[in-house]
This record gives sequence, structure tokens and C-alpha cells, in this order.
Amino acid sequence: MTGPLIPYVELPEIPLGFLEYIPLLGDKLDAPSIKPFGTLVAIGVYLGSLVAAKRGRQRKLDARLLSDFIFWSVAAGFVISHMLDAIAYHPETVMRDPLYLLRVWEGLSSYGGFIGAVIGAWAWKLYRKQNILEYIDILVSAFPLAWVFGRMGCSVVHDHPGALSNAWFAVQYPERLLQAGFDGRYDLGLIEMVLTIPLAVACHLLWKRKPDRPVGFYIGVTLTCYAPVRFALDYLRVQPNDLLFRGASDPRYLGLTPAQWVCFLAFAVGLLFVRRTWKQPYERTGPEAPPEQLAEDDASAEDASEDASGDASVEDASVEDANTEDASSDASTEDASTEDASTDASVEDASTEDAISDASVEDASTEDSSR
Repeated sequence: MTGPLIPYVELPEIPLGFLEYIPLLGDKLDAPSIKPFGTLVAIGVYLGSLVAAKRGRQRKLDARLLSDFIFWSVAAGFVISHMLDAIAYHPETVMRDPLYLLRVWEGLSSYGGFIGAVIGAWAWKLYRKQNILEYIDILVSAFPLAWVFGRMGCSVVHDHPGALSNAWFAVQYPERLLQAGFDGRYDLGLIEMVLTIPLAVACHLLWKRKPDRPVGFYIGVTLTCYAPVRFALDYLRVQPNDLLFRGASDPRYLGLTPAQWVCFLAFAVGLLFVRRTWKQPYERTGPEAPPEQLAEDDASAEDASEDASGDASVEDASVEDANTEDASSDASTEDASTEDASTDASVEDASTEDAISDASVEDASTEDSSR
């Protein structure tokens, strides 16, 4: 197995030309379209929010406050993620076009998203005067699922090109983006997407097995798993001597990228939370759900239980009917077999009588002959 095996796939944008003819609005729009990156990121945010809200209800936390917290954290995470990505990785673009800082759909930074979400969460804490640690933990437990879709968006627009490579897991970039002796490049968005899937599955299974884990558990697990992987992946980024992506090469500070320096902090924080939550019981720290929400959740659980019981009853009734029909069929078959046996016995008796009659006639004939 030699050479890159992954094809270069690029999803096209879907134009929305009809918007150009809306009065007072069409002139202000610049070729509107549905972009694959934005669509996949939106799907990830939506699914992650649903999962986080569901898990908050399972822990009997205030759903309204949790939903408000998710909005603040995600909104701040998006904006600051792009801003830090622009400042740390594309400073020349910001100097040339300062409005690039506001175009949040043109690149995101994973650690920028973490930092932005923390800033949004802290602002929410100051505004609502609530404890946020359990809310952060629940949000982090759902983050890997959302991040899979976010990095999937990066992989279809190839906005994280890596170093030149002939490895089998490199992507077959177009020839104009390659140099002599190389048939592909690493696609860091694609690689990180694939490596995030096991983390998302692990968080799902851990929660399913035991929802009430100590607060901070998922913060520790996620950071200690993500930081070393991200640190290693940054060595696969575009190298400074790459002539085709000279402007895309990440700046190095003492030989490391900005993300690699943040990895040290992230890993240390993760270990701190792992140590803090190791073999500890769950204690609720977030605001508890109001009585009306608890009643609503209990009613929903009862309805679900009744539906499950109803389905089980219908299934049992169907099985019982099937068994009854089989028993009736077996009885009918047995009766038919008995009737057939009786008929055979009657035929046999008739044959016996005929044989006796024939014997009597034969005896009479013999007597007549003797006379």
C-alpha cells in the first residue's frame, strides 16, 4: 500500500439566487448561498445542544437556565474561536483586512472555541449569579459530538492543509498544490474529525452507563484525551519551507505553534479535574429544576413507560394468539389423524369380514364336494 489513498473531495456551495430579487434586500446581498462548512457546523451545534439539554434534564437541572447558558457559551465560543484563529494564525490577513475578524464562517480554532466558551460561561455566571461548573461539564460531555461535525466541515473545504506527504492516509490534493516527489498532503481537519469519533463514542457510553458522575469528570476526560492528540497533530501542519503554502504556515514560538503551547495548559487542567473527580460521588452543584419541570419530566417518563408497556402487551397478545392458533391447528390435525385412523380401522374390519365370508363360502363348497 503506497501513496495517498484518500481522494480530494470538495462539496460545492448551493446558490440562493432567488434572494437577489427581494426588494430592498437583493442589492445588499453578495451572491448568497448555502455553504457546506456552515451547514455542517450548524448541525453539530444543534445536535450538541440537544444532547446537553437532555443530559441536564436527566440530572434534574433547570432546563431553562441550561438552555440560556448553552446559548451564551456557544455564541461566545464561535466569535472568539474565529478571532483567535485570525490573530494567531492569519495576522497578515487581519492587518490587510480588519473586517476579517468578523467573518466567523472563514475559519475556526479549536482552542479558541474552548477559550471563547469559557469566557461566555463566565459572563453568564456574573450575569445570572449561578454556579456554572456542572453546566460546563455537561456541555463538555456533548462537545465531542458537535466537534465531529465541525471538523467534518473543515474537511470538505480543506481549510487546514497539512504538510506534504506520501502516506496512505494523506489526501490526494490537486497537482497545483503539490511539489515534485509528493502525491498528497495531510488534511488536519479530516484527521482530527476521525480521531474525535472515539472520544464522542466514549463520552456517550460513559454517560449511558452512569449519568451521575462527579461534576468535572467530563472536563478532565476530554482535555486529557484531546491535548496530547492535538499536540502531535500540529507537527503535521504546513511547514515553514513549504513554497505553495508559505502564507498558511503557522507561526512558531520557540519551535511550537500557539496551539501546542495551549496543549500544556489544557492537559494540566484535565489532570487536575481527573484527580479531583477520581472515585468521588456525584453532588449536584447546578441550580435544580423547578417543581413544574420535574412534574413535566415525570409525566413524560410515565408516558414513555406506558407506551413501552403497551407495545409489550400488544407483542405478548400477538404471541399468545399465535400460540393459540398453533394449538388449534395442532388439535385439528390430531382430530383429522384420529378420523383417518378410525376410517382405516373400519376398512380393516370390513376386509376381515370379507375374508371370513370368503372362508365360509369356501367351507360350504368343500362340504358339497365331499357329498
